[in-house]
Amino acid sequence: MQDIVTGTDLKQRIKKAVDDGFEAQIALTADLVRCPSTRGNEHTAQDLMARQMRARGLAVDVFSMDEGQIRAHPGGSPFSPEHSAAPIIVGIHRPRRETGRSLILQGHVDVVPPGPLDMWSHPPFDPIIRNGWMYGRGAGDMKAGCISNLAALDALARIGYRPAATVYVQSVVEEESTGNGALMAHLRGYKADAALIPEPGRETLTRANLGVLWFEFEVRGVPVHVAYMGAGANAIDAAYRVIGALRELERKWNDAARSDSHFSAIDHPLNLNIGRIEGGDWASSVPAWCKVHCRIAFLPGRKAREAAAEIEKCLADFARSDPYLANSPPRLVFNGFMVEGYVLDPGSEAERVLAEAHREAVGRPLEARAATAYLDARVYALYDGVPALTYGCIAENYHACDERVNLDSLRRTTQAMALFIADWCGLEEI
Repeated sequence: MQDIVTGTDLKQRIKKAVDDGFEAQIALTADLVRCPSTRGNEHTAQDLMARQMRARGLAVDVFSMDEGQIRAHPGGSPFSPEHSAAPIIVGIHRPRRETGRSLILQGHVDVVPPGPLDMWSHPPFDPIIRNGWMYGRGAGDMKAGCISNLAALDALARIGYRPAATVYVQSVVEEESTGNGALMAHLRGYKADAALIPEPGRETLTRANLGVLWFEFEVRGVPVHVAYMGAGANAIDAAYRVIGALRELERKWNDAARSDSHFSAIDHPLNLNIGRIEGGDWASSVPAWCKVHCRIAFLPGRKAREAAAEIEKCLADFARSDPYLANSPPRLVFNGFMVEGYVLDPGSEAERVLAEAHREAVGRPLEARAATAYLDARVYALYDGVPALTYGCIAENYHACDERVNLDSLRRTTQAMALFIADWCGLEEI
């Protein structure tokens, strides 16, 4: 740490400052969870984040997605009619004198759909606290992290300090669908010496992250009355055959992952998910159509468009081998994520500072892991070329029912974040 922040006493004061503000932090997290910010519906959540940034004296930049810029960038994902039009919010802190290292604190407010409400113990957007956990859609992924970005700065202010470097607090959307929100902040020109993203991570640092593709394919059949089924072609049956071909591709990719230095220890890291199937019009008619929505992951170091091309080839090759599809091949569309994975090389100064802050707050060495889901850190790692630290609290059931975040863990990781900011950015008196 710089001279102003050295010593055990100040570290203890920073941790206590987080504790002193933790009740307010939990209340604000609950307010954000109450915003039902599914894809395209994030405006209320972003309004809340903008108000909170302004209340803390941050300069606030509110801007929209620029589809042309995103399409032109190699890290941009395809737009679809479902793409969110909600704004990106960036709160900007500038010190009186820039003596420390700049930082991006990032989080996303978009959440996945809650699914069947009768499978939840409590309404998903009515957060409750039970046995040390906050329940609610987005509580873990990642609204607790969004608020911890602010709470870490609040803790420093509570004891009379603020960062001695520029800090950008970014609140983005489309993290769950395309990654275009984080990319738009990059295209807006925001860049720092490091980025810290408090995604739920069981108090570990993410060392490697997979690339992800979203796509859909549609098969057309030949509709006839079911009494004469043999004279038609069932689109749903044909779609299942295509899924079988994709499963073979998934197996091939996972065979290759066995030799990957980061993912070889994980059983089946590259998952093809059949996320949604639509098809047919009538139980007594042979279905004329079937549309299947898919997600698949691929190893870091591979270009997204190369992986997409292999999917295209997989479907084309299979169609030629299928008696019906040879004359009516599936229609393939990439409609969301088309993003590459990344690897965080060990040994950076930012990682060292985070490891020290983690040990102070959590009481044990910082461990690293590989993640098999998408993370916005890829933007900062691949296109800014800076250390992108994904580090967050314990959460469970995200993307499932009864999503929840552990509050004791949230307190610890917020303390670690505040300590990290103090060391990385340095401090100046308010």
